[in-house]
Formats: sequence, structure tokens, C-alpha cells
Amino acid sequence: MDFNYSEWQIAAVLATYLFAAVAKGVTGLGFSTTCLPFLAVIVGLKEALPLLIIPSISSNLIVMRAAGRFQETLHRFWPMLLATIPGLVLGLWTLDRVDGAWAAAVLGAVLLLWCIFALAKPDLRLADRWERPLGPVSGFLTGVLNGVTGSQVMPSMPYLMALHLDRNMFIQAINLSFTMSSLIMAIGLQRLGLFTPDALLVSIAGTLVVAVGVTIGTRIGKALAPGPFRLAVLVILMVMGLSLVARVI
Repeated sequence: MDFNYSEWQIAAVLATYLFAAVAKGVTGLGFSTTCLPFLAVIVGLKEALPLLIIPSISSNLIVMRAAGRFQETLHRFWPMLLATIPGLVLGLWTLDRVDGAWAAAVLGAVLLLWCIFALAKPDLRLADRWERPLGPVSGFLTGVLNGVTGSQVMPSMPYLMALHLDRNMFIQAINLSFTMSSLIMAIGLQRLGLFTPDALLVSIAGTLVVAVGVTIGTRIGKALAPGPFRLAVLVILMVMGLSLVARVI
């Protein structure tokens, strides 16, 4: 079978899956955010998005199963999750009408913003009365950015961090958001003609790599402090974000 991807591209994609999955295993977060900029450089942003869906969902499910508290988290954050859907529709509509290089540059800018936020570690605190009204706003805006760039962290991650949830509920909530977004993205990308059989085969093969990577990352997280590893990943993401922005300057 003739693939649209060269041998070196397939090898690079699988290596990216492994690296991102290890990061996910160590921190419980960040598979898509870590994976996407590398894939965008390897094959282009629009072509990278379908390669991300299935491995991302598989990594999310592994972490969600370990975190528990699924029903409680879903009951609390369903307005945010539901609002993601129209945001994604708008974002995908925009993606279909913009140049891939410019969409990748927006991704680079979002990555830089996220990395600066994560490094600064601002002590955000959201009053209880604002949780409900801001949840759908956060979900909708995250959906828009996700549809255009594939990034799933802004502004849902800062929103959830500001609620000061316990670790398991936070991980469950953010991975629920990631999974919801990925499922809707899969439908949208298929309708846009971007979810090709080749992308499907590569991403299915990537699920095995993801399972191995998350397992390795979980063991690393138990044996070592995750802080230095997280810092190294953020620095790498900043470099990748700058490179994506520089391509259109």
C-alpha cells in the first residue's frame, strides 16, 4: 500500500507519540500539547490534526481510568464540556478557510502563551460564584482555539487550575475536556476530508506506542520528581512554538 507519508515521517510521528506519551505519564497532562507542534513541523498542521485524535484519546482514557471520580466530575463540569461543541464547529469552519501555515503560527502563539503561563505559575483563584457562568465561556473559547489550531489547553486549563481542584478531579476534568474535543474533532476532520485512511492507520499503530510511553512515564513519575522533566518539556514547547511563528514572519 502506498502511503502519503514517507518512511522517515512515519518514524518521526511514532517517535513523537512516544515522547508525548512519556510526558503524559509523568504529569497526567499534555499529550496533545506536546505532540502537536512536532507533528505540525513533520507533516503540516492540517495533516497533523487527524494523526493526533486516536492516540490522544487512548492516552486520555488510560489516565482517566487511574484518576477515577468520573461521574462526579462529569456532573460538575458538563456545561463547560457541552459548550466546547459549538466552539469546535466554529473553529473547524475557520480552519477550513485559512492557510495551514497561518493556523500553525496561531498554534505557536498559543503554545508560547501556555508555556509562559505554566512557567509563571500564577496563583489564580476563582470565586465559587463564577465557576458556573465562566465554565461555558471557557469551554466555547477552548473549542474555537482547538478547532483552528488543535491545541486543547487554553483557556480551559487556567480555568480549571483557578478552581483549585484536588489532583484526581483536576486530571479527570481536563482529560474529559480533551476527550470530548478529540471526539468532535474526529467528526469534523472527517467531514473536511482530512481524516484519510493513511492517517487512520498510522494513528491506530500509534496507540501501542502511546500505551508503552504512558507506562514508562508513570514509572518515571513515581521514581523521580516531575518538576525538572516538566520544565524541560515546556522549554522544548517554547522552542517549537517560536519555530512555528517564525515560519510566517
